[in-house]
Amino acid sequence: MKRKGIVITIIGLLFLTIALVIRFSQPDDNVKAETNIPYIHNEGKTQGTYYSATYQQPEGVDLQQKIEERMRKFDLSLSTYEPNSIISRINRNDTTVQTDMDFENMYNVARQVSEQTNGAFDITVGPLIKAWGFGLGNTSHIKIPDVSKILPFVGYKKIRLENHKLLKDDKRIMVDANALAQGQSSDIIAKLLETNGCKNFMIEIGGEIVCKGLNAEGQKWRIGIDKPIDDSTSANSELQTIISITDCAVTTSGNYRKYYYLNGKKYAHEINPHTGFPVVRSLLSATVVAPTCIQADAYATAFMVVGVDSSLQICKKIPKMDCYLIYIDKSGKNQVIYTEGFKKYLID
Repeated sequence: MKRKGIVITIIGLLFLTIALVIRFSQPDDNVKAETNIPYIHNEGKTQGTYYSATYQQPEGVDLQQKIEERMRKFDLSLSTYEPNSIISRINRNDTTVQTDMDFENMYNVARQVSEQTNGAFDITVGPLIKAWGFGLGNTSHIKIPDVSKILPFVGYKKIRLENHKLLKDDKRIMVDANALAQGQSSDIIAKLLETNGCKNFMIEIGGEIVCKGLNAEGQKWRIGIDKPIDDSTSANSELQTIISITDCAVTTSGNYRKYYYLNGKKYAHEINPHTGFPVVRSLLSATVVAPTCIQADAYATAFMVVGVDSSLQICKKIPKMDCYLIYIDKSGKNQVIYTEGFKKYLID
């Protein structure tokens, strides 16, 4: 149900951030970093993507082993690529499996976002994503699936959490946390860094970013937002704008990375849970800044489904959340609109 358009490829993220700092930064007098303590950078593979962590640990301790151990524990809860994970066992209707803290946090946030967006966000949409040939689905892309056979088993109100058990109205219902799990894992690693004394850090997993404090140059973290250019290979990247953030999370969803053409028509990976079909709207990408990355991740996905006007209305109702939307106007030109609160993140 997603592909994130934030920006910066994982391996190059640190270097681009530093370059942007040098080029665009002015000293921030409000917060100061301990410049005598070096920043540590870790990177690697996780959840079918990559992670990047840059942090200042007071005693210079490299936390990579702890980071990867925690991400492995997270995978055993919510990764559909892990056959023995809690979510995989639930999807196989294993009646012995009990949910853990990671799963329950995911479920509670997902339920809340589903209610706030009138079901535009839905963690039971996985079978539709698979049917359309995204995620773990059939990638042959040779025919349009019969969504009428799948829709009866889609709907967030058809599942519920009781006494550490996920109950389903029908055994054919499946749960897919991919639309918010990477954001949640970024929050989890951010918490791990804080617990280990880090006051200045940036963690990114698959484009989902959490920042705290300042970067190595003593400035807020600079993050690029991609210009939405159709490119399924992700080889071409051009920045739309750069934002300056700290003590928050940011993520972008877009319809220009995962898509294919069938009979001359473009089908992107954002699926409308109500219709069962890929979304056809003028909105090209949605960037969300929020207190937590799981929140930003989920709402960015939902915004791609509901479109520009509804996204702005929803965003204004959620405390401390702002969005930046890129869309096509009636003349076919790209336009930008954002909430009032997003202005403070933009670099002049």
